[in-house]
Amino acid sequence: MNLIPIFLIGLFGSIHCVGMCGGIVSALSVAATPSIRVIPLRPVMVGKMRGPSDQNHFMHLSRVFAYNSGRLFSYALAGTIAGGMAQSVRVLTSLSSLQIGAYWLANLILIALGLHLMDVWSGLRRLEALGQIVWRRVQPAVKFLLPMDSPAKALMLGAVWGWLPCGMVYSVLVTAMLSGDAVSGAKVMLAFGLGTLPMLLTLGMLGMRLKGWLLDRRVRITGGVIVLLFGLTGILRVVNGLPLSWLDAICISPAGAAH
Repeated sequence: MNLIPIFLIGLFGSIHCVGMCGGIVSALSVAATPSIRVIPLRPVMVGKMRGPSDQNHFMHLSRVFAYNSGRLFSYALAGTIAGGMAQSVRVLTSLSSLQIGAYWLANLILIALGLHLMDVWSGLRRLEALGQIVWRRVQPAVKFLLPMDSPAKALMLGAVWGWLPCGMVYSVLVTAMLSGDAVSGAKVMLAFGLGTLPMLLTLGMLGMRLKGWLLDRRVRITGGVIVLLFGLTGILRVVNGLPLSWLDAICISPAGAAH
């Protein structure tokens, strides 16, 4: 239950991925699209046979799933590292002040992302530009994975993609660090990654047809307001000295909890 808000941040914030990762998704999707050979039409006497187009679509879908799976693996690994580092430091000293500071940082990034989606503040575009620069630098190093003609190559390319700079990922990564241990950190980042999955899977399959709709101002404002409210809720809770758990923030109590 505590991971539901993290999933929702990924789901609504993934509109940002259209601008941040749209070019990468398009590039990977093009690389994942097998060449279609023209087959002369022949009469079919019995039943309906599965044509080469159906097979191509299945191959494309499997590769889109593969590179998104690689991305989720990298997110979970990053969460494991962040949660494990915080757990190690906690053994040596109290993290109360550090936790509060990190919580402020995580929610301020969410507020910045919400304002960015609403086109009120464009500061995150610098980070987006950095992500594109990093991707261009990384591409020569992974050229042995191109063309992306197998799910294995797609999985490895997706794993590289998961480490590119992204403000939304950084915000949730700080939350993963605050989760307390490596396993909890991995769960936080995996929940976030699963939230982004519907958008990026659909973008990978439909490409520009979906991108035009997602760049609509009304859609971006709706997603931006939701992400902004998550950030403001977090800030209000820390200012008022309330528990920092997202579970408490949305007023949901686990079954069997004392009231």
